[in-house]
Amino acid sequence: MKKIQISPSILSADFSQLGNEIKRLEDGGADMIHVDVMDGHFVPNLTIGPPVIKALKKKSSILFDVHLMISPVHKYIEAYAEAGADIITIHPEATEDLELSILKIKELNKKVGVSLNPETKIDTIIKFLEKIDLVLIMSVKPGFGGQKFMPEVLNKIKELKKIKDKKDLNFDIEIDGGINFENSKIAIEAGANILVSGTTIFKSNDGDIKKNIELLKSK
Repeated sequence: MKKIQISPSILSADFSQLGNEIKRLEDGGADMIHVDVMDGHFVPNLTIGPPVIKALKKKSSILFDVHLMISPVHKYIEAYAEAGADIITIHPEATEDLELSILKIKELNKKVGVSLNPETKIDTIIKFLEKIDLVLIMSVKPGFGGQKFMPEVLNKIKELKKIKDKKDLNFDIEIDGGINFENSKIAIEAGANILVSGTTIFKSNDGDIKKNIELLKSK
């Protein structure tokens, strides 16, 4: 099994101190930084764009795991690649041609992620699994931080892990949404190897980021 990695969501960070917050995450043992990009159209919220990512990337040595919740996504892929995204994750519903968007990300020498909302079936991406690096399973409806974890998505992770093992594929399985110290364990047991967490990392144990990351990784 792949080692467990933690991708803290900066959606829960202090936005007035983002550069310092990312440094705290690096020092605390984060494996990458999860950047939620929302457009107020595909999801009912607005966050950050390429200029902010570019500015943050200049002062960071950690991987940027950029989750694009924007539509139409295809025409923005290059801008986020140039801004410094290392992994670019898109939603099937946000592009007219998922295969074309996957190829576009690969052409830009970035890792490709595809995200499945709670109601999106694995069948949507089954024929693309050999071409992608990461599948992001949403355990909340995308668009807002602080939502309650939806345990029903664990069956999707188990199914995806079976397919991965049977076909001997190498993609990561990432989970995002309401991840805390309790459900992180069942997510890992189901087959997830990258955990996205915001509130738990920044707020638990008086904001002890290093301790919180270690606790999330432990089964």
